[in-house]
Amino acid sequence: MDYASIFHRPMSEYAGAVDDTHYLFRLRCKRNDIRNCTFWFADRAEMAPTLTFSPALMNKVRCDKYYDYFEVLIETTFLRIAYYFEIDDGTEKTFYLGDCFSKTPDVERYEFFQLPFNLRSDRVIIPDWVREAVVYNIFPDSFANGKRKIEDAESLAEYQGEICRSLHGGTIKGIEENLDYIRNLGCNCVYLNPFFAASSYHKYDLLDYYHVDPTRGTDEDFRSLVETAHSKGIRVIIDGVFNHVCYRHPFFKDVLEKGKNSEFYDYFYELPEHPAYPEGGEEPGYLCFAYVPEMPKTNTANRKLRDYFCDVGAYWIREFDVDGWRLDVANEVDDQFLRAFRNSVKEAKEDALVIGEVWENANHYINGSMMDSAMNYDFRRFCGQFFANRNIDSAEFDARVSNLLMRYPQQATYAQLNLLDSHDVSRFLTVCGGDRDRMELAILFQMTFVGMPSIFYGDEKGLEGEKEPEYRRPMEFCKEDRLEEVYKSFIALRKSHPCFMNGKYETVLVNENTYGYRRSDDTETVTVYMNNGEKTLPLKLSGRIIISKNYEDGKLFENGYVVTTEE
Repeated sequence: MDYASIFHRPMSEYAGAVDDTHYLFRLRCKRNDIRNCTFWFADRAEMAPTLTFSPALMNKVRCDKYYDYFEVLIETTFLRIAYYFEIDDGTEKTFYLGDCFSKTPDVERYEFFQLPFNLRSDRVIIPDWVREAVVYNIFPDSFANGKRKIEDAESLAEYQGEICRSLHGGTIKGIEENLDYIRNLGCNCVYLNPFFAASSYHKYDLLDYYHVDPTRGTDEDFRSLVETAHSKGIRVIIDGVFNHVCYRHPFFKDVLEKGKNSEFYDYFYELPEHPAYPEGGEEPGYLCFAYVPEMPKTNTANRKLRDYFCDVGAYWIREFDVDGWRLDVANEVDDQFLRAFRNSVKEAKEDALVIGEVWENANHYINGSMMDSAMNYDFRRFCGQFFANRNIDSAEFDARVSNLLMRYPQQATYAQLNLLDSHDVSRFLTVCGGDRDRMELAILFQMTFVGMPSIFYGDEKGLEGEKEPEYRRPMEFCKEDRLEEVYKSFIALRKSHPCFMNGKYETVLVNENTYGYRRSDDTETVTVYMNNGEKTLPLKLSGRIIISKNYEDGKLFENGYVVTTEE
């Protein structure tokens, strides 16, 4: 038995309450090392000399290249739980207690693993609507300024003495006029990149957090957009930029004028005594977003600034009824701000969603206190490796899928924003070299995997682009592309089978570049097979075929897939 590989951490993604009476526990072991694992639990406050433990057999639910992951969901009325693991490799048995391995579980009650108390306020609770969400991500400047059209034109507008820019001319009204298009695609949630008053076309350098940019429209235009979206069953998530502001923002302008005597001096992170905007192209003498002098970094630990931003978060919910926020550069603001902002948002609307821009593993933030979800860039990265570039095989891909499924508390995994594209990366179709067959397989996986699928505007039209601003190019409503029907078909598939939104995920086939997995709930099991390689795979199926491509006479050909159901 490889003791060094055995791992568990209380009060984490490895142990926690799902609701009032259900708890999920996990254990990691060396791959193919452990035959059986039994979970033992008791009421840690039991009024008896020794605790009365009950057993529950753990199931091996995932594996990667190095580890197996065991899991058990228990039901109990206990609010406080003491627990340990009985681990058997077939030749040796050990008991894994709170901080050691033992040949016997006969120890003091405080020596066991502990889940101290099932506090509702500490649970990872995700809004119910999230599991059914299919998100359409809109870059407002590039999407539309009329029904099924965007008249591509640069423009300037004045806002409180500052100049606001538009590159392509997209507007809030244009988004509203195309909500039926979005709904007909199958999406029921829109995530809007920033539209607040800002200097640049992308609107990530804000001048005012409380008003719509004049090149985008008016506050009333946005109110109408949200009302119309809600009437069509579409939720609205907006983009919050709190890590930095525009160097022409009133707060920073005051600092540039008065230096350390400005009342806003401490609103910014570690400024020199007399900060100055670099006119000659040199690096700024103050911290910024990256090294962009036009975007000075804020100090979100400052209480006044924190309160100001928290009010912004609540304001757009109170006044316009938005359904959530995506936080830009969420991993560079302080944890206390994230907690305060989330609390402010949840107080304004209990089922609002908070998503963070975190490109790496976001485990630190997804614990029920800072954010509900993260932009799942690792999902995109792994799909790029397997489907687009084909530089990993299905075994390696499955190992990385296991990483995605095990890195967060289970509830949060179902809320991850699974994207193939965003405004910050090359279009996935471009990564695929324009190969729509490869893109189609990736879309199928996206729509049948655990979490919220997110479509970047125009992906359904086959838009491409390797670099900025190519991948933010204007929407092409009149362009015909077969990917549009692919998206419609796979979104409909997802919506018609609830197990894709709520069910378990189990790998059933790993064979070079062929991959198969099963999604199941209490009423149905749906299995997906896909051939991402050149070899033809003999494949014997059970159940009814729902949808297929390049599957014939028991053979799955290159770029083929088949989806079956067993009820």
